[in-house]
Amino acid sequence: MKRQTKLSLHKAVISLLIGLLLLFTAGFSAVSAAPTQTVTKGQTTEKVVALTFDDGSDGTNITSILNTLATHNVKATFFLTGSGAANHPTKIRDIANRGHDIANHSYSHPDFTTISSTKMKSELQRTEDLIRQLTGKSTKPLFRPPFGAYNSTVLKHIGDAGYRYNIMWTIDTVDWTGNSSNDIVQRVMNRITPGAIILMHTGAGASGTPKALPTIISRLKNMGYRFVTVRQLLNLTSSTQRTYTVRSGDTLYRIALRHGTTVQKLAAANNITNVNLIRVGQVLVIPGSGGSTPAPTPPPSTTRRYTVKAGDTLYSIARRYGTTVQKIVSANKLSNPNLIRVGQVLVIP
Repeated sequence: MKRQTKLSLHKAVISLLIGLLLLFTAGFSAVSAAPTQTVTKGQTTEKVVALTFDDGSDGTNITSILNTLATHNVKATFFLTGSGAANHPTKIRDIANRGHDIANHSYSHPDFTTISSTKMKSELQRTEDLIRQLTGKSTKPLFRPPFGAYNSTVLKHIGDAGYRYNIMWTIDTVDWTGNSSNDIVQRVMNRITPGAIILMHTGAGASGTPKALPTIISRLKNMGYRFVTVRQLLNLTSSTQRTYTVRSGDTLYRIALRHGTTVQKLAAANNITNVNLIRVGQVLVIPGSGGSTPAPTPPPSTTRRYTVKAGDTLYSIARRYGTTVQKIVSANKLSNPNLIRVGQVLVIP
């Protein structure tokens, strides 16, 4: 009886240890990434403005728009659909070859709040694959929802797919309605503000845009505005960045070794708050592949302050200022280091 009791006890202990081991290892397949951020304007007082163009299936005015931008030496951001890329691939290549930003606007332009998670993933991935095939560039991490329709579920799924920024707008020209070029110009000039994101379209329905664009650019330049892409507005890396999809057995350490980078850089580039937690299928941006320049470290002072911008994490702020997340948390009495907001002023210890 004693022998059977000991044997039963040993089996129970072994079962417990196996259960704990499974629970521990399962934790490494979870995600601890910052949620997708919705951006309506840049957080800045500097006179900068981002021109953005949504491209549908016809792309009638792309060449005219590109020529105007080239004449005025302005770079813009184009939110591309997969159907548009399939219908006019040469124009899509031209957008990329002229140095403009490219971003994802879905494949067939459905309302993302009405489709399944599987359909969302397909819409994003089909567009990304086609654009990358045509241009060699990624649309990540920028996405604009068709019709501007999104909710918390949409944000979760686009974030899981590697799109960390849900780009909306400050000024809607409503050019798709066929309004006049004068109306388009007035809508922009009456609402312009530093960091504004202006929404326009490339299709035939936006017939007033090609004529309005030169006037908008000239007037804003006369007011002292400088034109930037959305990535520049958000201080992101360029669209030539590489991405990697996590596979079974991967760790951040192995991925870092494979791509010649470090765990810390991977974590910062992907807003990962726990370097031990990644999941199979997660799409990671590989840092150092987009030609970005790290922000300079400011000179020390007795009391430094920093205003949180879109895309910031405590980890990235700590690296920028040569301090630690723990010290920033302590100096600002933050109860949750994962929760900071755009516009929040932090004391830098």
